[in-house]
Amino acid sequence: MTDSPKQPSADTLFSDPLRAPGPFRFDSDVVSVFPDMIRRSVPGYETVIAMSGLLAGRFARSNSSVYDLGCSLGATTLSMRRHIDVANCTIVGIDNSSAMIARCRELIALDAGSTAVDLREGDILESEIANASMVVLNYTLQFVPLEQRRELLHRIADALMPGGILVLSEKVVFPDDSLNQLNIDLHHDFKRAHGYSDLEIAGKRDSIENVLIPESIDQHRLRLSEAGFSSSDVWFQCFNFASIIALK
Repeated sequence: MTDSPKQPSADTLFSDPLRAPGPFRFDSDVVSVFPDMIRRSVPGYETVIAMSGLLAGRFARSNSSVYDLGCSLGATTLSMRRHIDVANCTIVGIDNSSAMIARCRELIALDAGSTAVDLREGDILESEIANASMVVLNYTLQFVPLEQRRELLHRIADALMPGGILVLSEKVVFPDDSLNQLNIDLHHDFKRAHGYSDLEIAGKRDSIENVLIPESIDQHRLRLSEAGFSSSDVWFQCFNFASIIALK
């Protein structure tokens, strides 16, 4: 009999007014509340994860690898696993947080999918990417130092087969100051609607500042073109979160 998965805890990490938030880290405290945190913090998260699975069903090829870079607890990996139906295809999930990978292994072990999953603890900037039919960066590139993002995307483009796909989902900024502030305000409204207090919103913002560095959609598309992708465009957007498809 398969064990039932542990239920995630509610995210109250930033609810203590006496706790000074340090820089955001994907440690064991975050792992314990991560499913609740990301669901209540990222508009459209469930849609992006579900559609990443559908895209994997279309683009995953036999005798290839599909990469989930910054896989965290494996939500994208599991979604893709449910839709991939080709022989000899392996999903490679990579994350540099030991706490994330440890919990991800538990969740993958509880899943009944047949597609092979290879989980690796490591830095995506140093990890091998090869023979890929699909690569996913769901809310990951925004945590990579700005000066290293171009080289990472070049490596991904080089590793993708012709006709392969990159899914890039990010928090974004807008060149127009008024639109940018409106989308920030709407994002905060989204968090309030999901039960976060103003104290928690401010605490998370202070913690993640200078850790998560967003860019504009135009900046992403220019970099993708320079990296060697033939085309790219936004397929999903909700407030200041967007997902881009880039084709090799």
